[in-house]
Amino acid sequence: MNQPIKVEKTVTINKPADELYRFWHNFENLPTFMKHLKFVKVYNEQRSHWVANAPLGQSVKWDADILEDRENELISWASVAGADVENSGFVSFQPAPVHRGTEVKVVLKYNPPAGALGVAIAKLFGEEPKQQIGDDLRRFKMLMETGEIATTQGQPTGQK
Repeated sequence: MNQPIKVEKTVTINKPADELYRFWHNFENLPTFMKHLKFVKVYNEQRSHWVANAPLGQSVKWDADILEDRENELISWASVAGADVENSGFVSFQPAPVHRGTEVKVVLKYNPPAGALGVAIAKLFGEEPKQQIGDDLRRFKMLMETGEIATTQGQPTGQK
């Protein structure tokens, strides 16, 4: 039995919690800053369908249910039976100290499957899952504070 992997990351964003919560709560927005997600389809108030990139042009899919939804504060979820990757977690939105915006905290737990798919899933989530979630949160911060995600794509590398 594989051990579940837990990832926890927090970023402070200079925007009010209600604005950040509203953007995140529309799960179909998440692929704009989460690079591993291909798309998210919201079925109803509780259930959504997720498709993520996997190595070698493959995809992994799962449905997830919202377990708890406290407006402007917290969204928690868990994948439902039949998921390619069992996962659960929450995102919280709390006022940052000294009126410096909002602390956005993501806690994610997932069970990498065994065998070849497990290896692919490990690669999907990166060698360092905390790094990937941290990168996602930095892109979310950029998007929410500036309206765009800074990128070096298409820029010269400076190498000859």
